[in-house]
Amino acid sequence: MLAGLYEPAAQVLAWFYSFTNNYILAISLMALVVMLITAPLVLKSTKGMLEMQKLQPHMRRLQAEHRGDRQRLNEEMMALYKEHKVNPLASCLPLVLQFPVFIIMFRVLHGLTNTGSDGTFEPLYIPKSSALYQSLVGKTEMLSWGLNLAARPYKMLAESFWPGIVYALLVIALGVLYFVQQRMVAARATVAPTMSPTQQKLMQYLPVVFAGLLFFYLTGLVIYYMAQAVFRIGLQYYITRKFYHGEESLGHQATAAGAEAREIAKKDGGGGGGLFANAKRELNAGKGQSAASKNGKGGAASAKAAAPAPAPVSSKRVTQPKGKPTSARPPSTGRAGRPGGAGSKKK
Repeated sequence: MLAGLYEPAAQVLAWFYSFTNNYILAISLMALVVMLITAPLVLKSTKGMLEMQKLQPHMRRLQAEHRGDRQRLNEEMMALYKEHKVNPLASCLPLVLQFPVFIIMFRVLHGLTNTGSDGTFEPLYIPKSSALYQSLVGKTEMLSWGLNLAARPYKMLAESFWPGIVYALLVIALGVLYFVQQRMVAARATVAPTMSPTQQKLMQYLPVVFAGLLFFYLTGLVIYYMAQAVFRIGLQYYITRKFYHGEESLGHQATAAGAEAREIAKKDGGGGGGLFANAKRELNAGKGQSAASKNGKGGAASAKAAAPAPAPVSSKRVTQPKGKPTSARPPSTGRAGRPGGAGSKKK
């Protein structure tokens, strides 16, 4: 069943090879097709992110107005999104799509170099009649421009340093391309900041770490992501020109809205910061409200426990010492003091 997910991509790759007769060119064209499919989603997510930032002043005011009513705040937020036709999840879609695309291309490229019991290639997912299948079946290497795309850089480096350094340099070149791409994104973030500096640094260096992981995978996969990184740099340049060029651009409007939202937050005592900082402040506020409610319930009991207890009333009877005159007092109505009682009898 999973083969049905890989076969369409493998057939497109085989079609590109049928008129290029070159593995690197066929893989690069495959990367271009993937970028052309995902580019509209990237453009839509970028626009949605900037439109969300334009709403930040309204969101800050709603947060201040409905600070103690989470349900009402969510309802007002949804109404705000609907009024301005903004989808808060639009910016996440390209990130979600990248993982299945990675899995598909990973399996397709590994399928091309699938080995049989005799140690030679038995390609998977492509028609046996295709030129790509015929060029690989029974082989042990996937050679293109002097590179074995079936080899792994770390193994090539371990077997022989000088031939292996070429494969290692490919991984380093991929890391440089990713760094350049993220620098372009970071430069836009200074114009229209939507993340905290810590988040920006994380997003800048995380792809470089991913490039380092490809040191342990097929060289063909490294070639695929190198081609894709080149196309993405071109896409990022287009995004910068489309959304951030000119004072009336959406990016500059988002910048002004972000500055206004930070000023509102400062006046309200909320401070600035990115998504994580805002979430942390809301969590701390929730803890404060919970602690206050607990103190309110236990306040009366605590005050009652802290109040001084009244002095005990002594019930001990105090009698006059013998030999001392007693003070004049009315006749006792007690049993022993009644006239004619037991106390008045003579012995």
